[in-house]
Amino acid sequence: MVLIHENMSRGRTQSGWLDAWHTFSFGGFRDPTRMGYAALRVLNEDRVVPGAGFSEHAHSDMDILTMVLSGRLRHTDTLGNEAEIAAGELQLMSAGSGIRHAEMNASDSEPAHVLQIWLIPDATGGAPTYQQVDLPAPETTRDWTLLASGKEGEAPLRLLSDTSVSLAAPLAGDTTALPVAPGRRLFVHLVEGIATVEGERLVAGDGLQIGEEEIGDLLWQTDGRALLFDMSARAGTA
Repeated sequence: MVLIHENMSRGRTQSGWLDAWHTFSFGGFRDPTRMGYAALRVLNEDRVVPGAGFSEHAHSDMDILTMVLSGRLRHTDTLGNEAEIAAGELQLMSAGSGIRHAEMNASDSEPAHVLQIWLIPDATGGAPTYQQVDLPAPETTRDWTLLASGKEGEAPLRLLSDTSVSLAAPLAGDTTALPVAPGRRLFVHLVEGIATVEGERLVAGDGLQIGEEEIGDLLWQTDGRALLFDMSARAGTA
């Protein structure tokens, strides 16, 4: 089964400091048909006003990826980590048995535009960890480039599930394959740009949920960026 999650069908949270879109159920947005997909539980697109952010709060048993699209975030946690995450960087916090952290806009004048992604680990507990890397240069990522993986040494970031996360930054006219292996599930999130797949138009913020069946390539109408989540069919949610 292939399902398109249109960008305007996402849930939305608006407050004085936050404008957030939720691909899957989160906070005040609850849709029993959108509780996640395989290991992918949360995919939020957040815009945070200057000087504000997510004050200290707790997590456990979740891999949390933070991708800054523009602006900067300031991260602090109870492991003693203090870091800034700028556009072009990717953070992974594995919450393990428990961690408290805060993510605040590091600028007093510029908003921050961020993707927050939660992935369900294969096992609970364990020591929390923190990782942060630079994203590869766009000119090197016209096709899928691995960012994070559950296999040690395979990618810059190590996940705690049988999942891989890849980034592509194609140019207008490029095609991007969507290969599905037996026992796997794919989810594609369009970060930027316009593409088509089997005659369906996709725009920034859209999600493409793919089961085991074969699907045609993404055909890019503009320059763009997309994330690909390749997950075990046995992981997380249905």
